[in-house]
Amino acid sequence: MIWDDVGFLLSKNRYNENSVIIEIYTKDHGKVSGIIFGGTSKKIKNYLQIGNNLYVNFKSKSDNRLGYFKIEIQQAHTPYYFDNQKKLTCISSAMHLIKLLTAESQKNQIIFELINDFYKLLKDDNWIKKYIFWELEFFKQIGYDLEFKNLVEKKFIGDQIQYVSKSSSDKKIVPNFLIEKSSNPEDILKLLEGLKLVGDFLDKTILKPNNLTQPLSRLLFINSLR
Repeated sequence: MIWDDVGFLLSKNRYNENSVIIEIYTKDHGKVSGIIFGGTSKKIKNYLQIGNNLYVNFKSKSDNRLGYFKIEIQQAHTPYYFDNQKKLTCISSAMHLIKLLTAESQKNQIIFELINDFYKLLKDDNWIKKYIFWELEFFKQIGYDLEFKNLVEKKFIGDQIQYVSKSSSDKKIVPNFLIEKSSNPEDILKLLEGLKLVGDFLDKTILKPNNLTQPLSRLLFINSLR
């Protein structure tokens, strides 16, 4: 099997003294793993930043055996954020979620485009809010749709609108921006509340039923915002 494609680097691990195993989410082949010989060399190592867009040539003797990559840099996204810890940990969080929750060798053009969109939202002034909705859209594409407006009741506290979950056992206040999507919260605490609510959904609905745990990279991202 031989093919060429483009994709985003999701993970890398040392294989031996000179080689690494990578996972990459490709446009036409989905998530694929393979070995890069010479992957520890200075030139190739510089390309292998999590989230970078790579051109890959893949070879494998059969569908059941680990293949081999030759790579070239397509677009170096991650180095632009080396001096921005919040966005750097956000990149790590997003790529880890895709690695964790997508199936091997299953093409999904929408998810590939979502990764492209992810780098656009990082340039927005309201990027944290947009990232929260990016996570929700990703969960929807893998079969777990969460629409907050269907789960809350609208209340008025003085002249303020408040949204409260309908659950009788677990009453939670839902930040307004998750319902009124056009609003932009200025308070980082509201954004953190939104990330926590989405994280609770991720844990309860997706991770725990599949015996998975919350990615450390997502927790590090949230902690970087505090």
